[in-house]
Amino acid sequence: MTDALWILLLALLVAATLVAVRRRLPVLFWWLVGYPAVTLRVLTTYRATMDACGLTVPASAVRRATARMLGRQAAPVPPRRSLPLPTGSGLVMRLRMAAGQAPEDFNAAADRLRHAWGAHAVHVRPTKPGRLELRLVGWDVLADVRPPRRRLRTEPLTLPLALREDGHWYVRDFRTVPHELILGATQSGKSVYLRNLLCGLARQPVALVGIDCKWGVELAPFAPRLSALADAPDRANDLLDVLVEEMEARFRLIGMRGGAGSDAVLTSDVWGLPEKARPVPVVVVVDEVAELFLAASKDDEKRRDAMVTKLIRLAQLGRAAGIYLEVCGQRFGAELGKGATMLRAQLTGRVCHRVNDETSANMALGDIAPEAALAATRIPAERPGVAVVGDSSGGWSRVRSPHLTLEDAAAVCRDTSDLIPDLPRLDTFRPVVAQPSTAPVAQPTARPVTG
Repeated sequence: MTDALWILLLALLVAATLVAVRRRLPVLFWWLVGYPAVTLRVLTTYRATMDACGLTVPASAVRRATARMLGRQAAPVPPRRSLPLPTGSGLVMRLRMAAGQAPEDFNAAADRLRHAWGAHAVHVRPTKPGRLELRLVGWDVLADVRPPRRRLRTEPLTLPLALREDGHWYVRDFRTVPHELILGATQSGKSVYLRNLLCGLARQPVALVGIDCKWGVELAPFAPRLSALADAPDRANDLLDVLVEEMEARFRLIGMRGGAGSDAVLTSDVWGLPEKARPVPVVVVVDEVAELFLAASKDDEKRRDAMVTKLIRLAQLGRAAGIYLEVCGQRFGAELGKGATMLRAQLTGRVCHRVNDETSANMALGDIAPEAALAATRIPAERPGVAVVGDSSGGWSRVRSPHLTLEDAAAVCRDTSDLIPDLPRLDTFRPVVAQPSTAPVAQPTARPVTG
């Protein structure tokens, strides 16, 4: 073989290896090829790209005078930048904006910067007045989401549930956003998100309460870890009564502790109580809320309005008592009865998967970020698990939960069943868990072969 043929074969082998690495190990490919190539492109074209995107300012008077003395023309000045530093999914630069610039200017030019530098996405985040962070994402991190290899450091009642499109994890913090609304059509990934949520909570000292009026088929696999489960509207109504009683008892406990003496520590919620006297947090998961509020008669309507009222009370006052709501469904709106809109306003956390119509997206996100509702309508059906998350601050992002099978989620709940806290009020609603049979399996009797 000639030397040229050997070089050609070697080049083909290297190319095939890089293609395989890019598909199977995108992080490794980014560190080997992507980061050096994009960094070189950014450094060599930074000034020209900023000028083409309208992100430069005229040179100062001193620079213009100096340029005239040298017989040159003063070029526009781009924002000062730091060196592009690598991250697990791209690179980040810190910029110091010039006078007259605002973060909105860079947000408007993010798509043009993405095309100019060959990145998958560009995200802009203000850090302090006059400074911002420009984060480039090297590839579609939502294409294949897996659980983090190392457990992220989180506080109690905080869970990393989904990967955001900028490479960071979306962390559900119950103490900051106590109640959440989760919407999504069938096969949109809503159940996978809920499995990650329940499995994360199952490993913590938390009481899990389920309301599933589809005869419990969605939440029954998690029964070994549930403190209570209601599978019919009548039983759900009774369970909500008990939860309201539990909330009132906790408020009485807070009031008694606050008036215990002149040296007592004043507090307005359970987290200010001493750890030994602090009641265990309770997370109430309402699955398919539309099934809970279906009404076919006047009596059903009265029961529905009563349950909505109880949920509103829990949403308005539950945070201070350590009671949190997760409301899931395909739709949520005024057709669910009186007070439904008020209840939705209390659910400040919003997660919207692929929905069947634009109205459903507006139910979830339209009142906090209209552009987020538009993004939710564009989630493709072939990307289950992709969702748009937002909160009352108006911030939003695309996320995707790591895939978790029902068998694995049920196994986690079985393994953590010993963490169920003692809440006597909920004992009557404790789901009955079938114990595995220990009887020996009968062996088939061998029969002679007859011909």
